[in-house]
Amino acid sequence: MTYKKRLSSLFLLDTLIVLGSIYLSAFILYDAFTINQNVIILSSIVLVVAHHILAFLTGLYQKVWEYASIGELMGIFNVVTLSIFITGLVQVLMYGIAYGRALAITWMLHILLIGGSRFAWRIFRDRVMSKRKGQKRALIIGAGAGGAMVARQLQTSQEGDLKPVAFIDDDVTKDRMQIHGVRVAGSISDLNHVVKKHNIEHIIIAIPSLKRERLNEIFSECSETNIKTQIIPKFEDLVTGKVSVNQLRDVEVEDLLGRDPIDLDIDKISGYITGRTVLITGAGGSIGSEICRQIGPFDPEHMIILGHGENSIYQIERYLTNRYEGRFTITPIIADVKDRSKIFEVIEQYKPDVIYHAAAHKHVPLMEFNPREAVKNNVFGTKNVAEAAHEYNVGTFVLVSTDKAVNPTNVMGATKRVAEMIIQNLSQHSKTNFLAVRFGNVLGSRGSVIPLFKEQIRQGGPVTVTDPEMTRYFMTIPEASQLVIQAGSVARGGEIFVLDMGEPVKIVDLAKNLIKLSGYSSDDIGIEFTGIRPGEKMYEELLGEGEVSDQQVFPKIYVGKCTFDNVRGVNQEIDSLLVGQESQLKEDLFDLIEVKPEKVTELA
Repeated sequence: MTYKKRLSSLFLLDTLIVLGSIYLSAFILYDAFTINQNVIILSSIVLVVAHHILAFLTGLYQKVWEYASIGELMGIFNVVTLSIFITGLVQVLMYGIAYGRALAITWMLHILLIGGSRFAWRIFRDRVMSKRKGQKRALIIGAGAGGAMVARQLQTSQEGDLKPVAFIDDDVTKDRMQIHGVRVAGSISDLNHVVKKHNIEHIIIAIPSLKRERLNEIFSECSETNIKTQIIPKFEDLVTGKVSVNQLRDVEVEDLLGRDPIDLDIDKISGYITGRTVLITGAGGSIGSEICRQIGPFDPEHMIILGHGENSIYQIERYLTNRYEGRFTITPIIADVKDRSKIFEVIEQYKPDVIYHAAAHKHVPLMEFNPREAVKNNVFGTKNVAEAAHEYNVGTFVLVSTDKAVNPTNVMGATKRVAEMIIQNLSQHSKTNFLAVRFGNVLGSRGSVIPLFKEQIRQGGPVTVTDPEMTRYFMTIPEASQLVIQAGSVARGGEIFVLDMGEPVKIVDLAKNLIKLSGYSSDDIGIEFTGIRPGEKMYEELLGEGEVSDQQVFPKIYVGKCTFDNVRGVNQEIDSLLVGQESQLKEDLFDLIEVKPEKVTELA
């Protein structure tokens, strides 16, 4: 129905209700044919006009009545009461008396019929919706504000295929209570019993502020039922308005392995970013692009996004432009960190105050087969950017490093360790504040195990895991990027910062979780163990012997002890790396970081 037709219908309906209320009250109290008809006619005209004017002014005709609630009922009460008051006032002015009893009955009938006409549509619609065929019976975990909104959305949605039939909540004061007609059937410990009793086909976790540890526990309970489980959006996404509460999503592995959001020291970060020129290398990659997103709210004066992939740089440039256009300058640059002259030219031209160096080759097995490319990009690329930063007195240089740089057993880790040595060496005589930040595997980043597992599950399995005992540290992309930015605010020069990665996770447990999250059991999707690949460790470390420090400079950020002795003169040795044959390159690389081939074999 169009707006004009809807408005006309309501206008006509309300006119009939108002007139009917007046004549019915006159009939109840008086002999409707002997009472002064002029009083009834005048009162009817005044009440109809007052009602329509007030309804327009208060937006009563613009309400969507299928979602009517207490707010709409209060609107009706106010309009009707004020209309009756105006009518009584006119009666006093014209006849010297207000017909109080008639007005009181008219007021009651008016409210009853106007409210009833509106809410009748909602009741009818709800009944029709509740009888839609093919709906799955849904259990909502969490009977708070989030759960109530989800229940209401499911009840009123025309396209929804879920019907809320029960809540569960650990709040004992809500036990056996009803929310939008849906009963709280027990606590989370009663999950299995409630699922069986109510024939639940779908579970929704509706607690937006839920702690990660508790989410793990709840999801573990849900997974035992073998019923599809979804979750409402994250609290921060609801607050910022990115999504609404009814946009359910699957539980992701990031929800289970990630930690609770960190509280950044906004003042410290603003002190070295706000109003400054910031350069991010590898800005199109997983970490680099997220660093760009995290820096944006701090309003740098100029953000330079540099990378060699035009598509990825285009995408992050469009994101930043759409979100921050007019707040600061954004300059996209297509360049390779291996191109020394280009890097020096860029840094000389823009003179950044801060550089985040995230450009790197990071895929362990691929770098084992391409050691020369790993050295050119991770070692010489870092050397180019770091020396340019030193040459043009950049304030802060942050190297994004990896836990694989600790006692490396692979080419990728060894090249990242050399990159750390380069900036440690420079920090001893440079005005630039050099630092490195190490963290483990990043969930969902390019080349990580998560996308591989998901693809294998989509293809029906098996999911391939190298070894049942292999463990890794994991962190979400936003968390890693935030801590990289925070580390830059507390550096003094030469440090290797280590991010608190929490407890290491068995890769096989990660695979099992992903299989469950995808709606399968281990019987549906098998797990196949393939053996450790070249260069892989069974266990990762975050600090090497001699680097270990208990000093926590910021929550979740530790600083390793500086070991400068083994980085002096590193430049001369680096320059000779690519001189020999590629067959000798790997041995020369490990010699440079004082890890001998036999040591490599032992660590692997």
